[in-house]
Order: sequence, then C-alpha cells, then structure tokens
Amino acid sequence: MWQGFPIRPDQASTIAQGVDHLYYFLTAVDLSFTFVIFLTIFYFAIRYRRRAKGERPPQIETYMPLEIVWTAVPLALCAVMFLWASSLYIRNARPPRASAEIFVIGKQWMWKLQHPEGPSEINELHVPVGQPVELTMTSLDVIHDFFIPAFRVKKDVVPGRYSTIWFEATKTGKYHFFCAQYCGAYHSQMTGWVYVMNPTDYERWLSGGVKTTSMAQSGALFYEQFGCITCHGTGKGPPYAGLYGSTVSLSDGSTVVADDAYIRESILAPSAKIVAGYQPIMPTFQGQISEEQILDLLAYIKSLSPAGKEGAK
Repeated sequence: MWQGFPIRPDQASTIAQGVDHLYYFLTAVDLSFTFVIFLTIFYFAIRYRRRAKGERPPQIETYMPLEIVWTAVPLALCAVMFLWASSLYIRNARPPRASAEIFVIGKQWMWKLQHPEGPSEINELHVPVGQPVELTMTSLDVIHDFFIPAFRVKKDVVPGRYSTIWFEATKTGKYHFFCAQYCGAYHSQMTGWVYVMNPTDYERWLSGGVKTTSMAQSGALFYEQFGCITCHGTGKGPPYAGLYGSTVSLSDGSTVVADDAYIRESILAPSAKIVAGYQPIMPTFQGQISEEQILDLLAYIKSLSPAGKEGAK
C-alpha cells in the first residue's frame, strides 16, 4: 500500500544515514515538546478554570527547581543538536582526498555535467558505486540548487563562483536529482537522474561512445589558443606547473591558496590579486571565455600540480 508513498527517499550514500538519524532526533524532540506543551495547556485550562464570577486566582510564587529544569533541559538539548549537526556538517563538507571530480554547470533550465576524462552529460550523471565523487558547480545565469534526495546532498549553485558537494554512493541504481531553488518558468523541469554503476560497468561506460579529449587536454589547447603560453610559459607571468594547491605570495604582502576560485578570478579579473614579483600586465578575459573553457583550463592547471593530480584520482 505504501510503496507509492515512501516516507523518505532511499538511503543510497554514506552521508544519508547520519543525516536521517539527526532528522529523527530533531523530529522526536519536536513531537515530545509539542505533546508536553499541549498537555500542559489542557491541564491548566481545566485545573485553573474560573469557577465563580468573582473568583481571583491565588498568587503563584517562583519555584526555583522547576525554573532550573525547564531552562537546563532545553539548553542541553540545544547543545546536543548543535554539536551533532556541526560535526555532521563539517564531516560532509570535506570531500575525501581521493574523490573523483566532476564539473557541473547549471543554466535555465538544464544541467551540464562534465567528466575530466572527456564525456559530458545533459541532465544525467553516471558514477561508480563505492567511489567518493566531488561536484564542482557553477551557474551561467541565476541561482540554482543541486539536490539528490537519496544521497542527502544539496547545495546552491551560484553565478560567478564555485560551490562543491560530495557523496559516495552505496547502492547501484537510478536516483532522481532536482533543482531545489526556484529559477524561472520551467524550474520544475530542471531535473535529471544519477546512474550508480559497479566499477566495471562504469569504466565500460566511460570508455565507450564517442571518443573525446579529456578536460586537461582541452585546457592545454586553450592554453595556447588564448595566448597564455606567451606569458606563463616565458617567465613574464607565474608558471602553471605546481601552481594548484600552493600558497601564492601577493604584491601587497598577503598570501592566498591557489584553489579553483583563485584561478577563476585570476582569469576574469587578473588585477584583483597581483602575484609578488610580477607586473600587472595580464588582460582580462571577461566575456571572451566561457565557463566550460575556464573549467578545462582549470583541469589543465590541476594536471600540472601534484595536489591537483592527487585530488583527481
């Protein structure tokens, strides 16, 4: 009878069980307090009702033990909720170092998902079971939100910046994903499917179909096409080799980690952070390069760094 009306989505990731246990705890606390409060209201309404027209209730004195109890119990419950939720959030916000990275671009009203090995998908995502997967996401127009209920992962996808989520699927199968942020007239149609496959089938899928170049190979071509080689390959600009994941010293004396956001900003707004020892001669590529091309260049730069190679395993 209830098969068509599931109480909750499948638990299909390593994150799902921890999220559900916290949800059950919060629901139990809410229901318990609701029951106690309404029971108290009904009891007081009957016990202390007016029995005569001129009746005046007696003055009630403060009872310190009761004051302590109804202050300490909610405080303890709030502390448990905070510590439990914070630890879960921190653990789920840090993708494992061996995560496979997949790039996601949202736009009205579709999702494009790009595998570093070359294949790209529209409103579909193929992943292997038992392998951590990190999604690096951005939007071309408005705020979207990538949500996979069965994996219990959800995050806003914002124009002009990167956001990340990760998951490790625990069961093969087909799972729905959605845009969970209203984004226009056809928001409800911005959906897709995650196909979780065993590693052998995934490798077969990855190597099958139309042969395409990897993102790093495409990025190497853009490296030459956009003239990056004339500066970053000659000493006029900082070298790309070993850049990703390193700490970069800036001309104002501060430092910054060369992550995805820093590299993207350096391409679109190169004057924002000038590397120490170099002149601000790089032109902006705002409006001249697409998000897909930026991601390809990012993959190429990562391939030249030990930190980038390790994260792509």
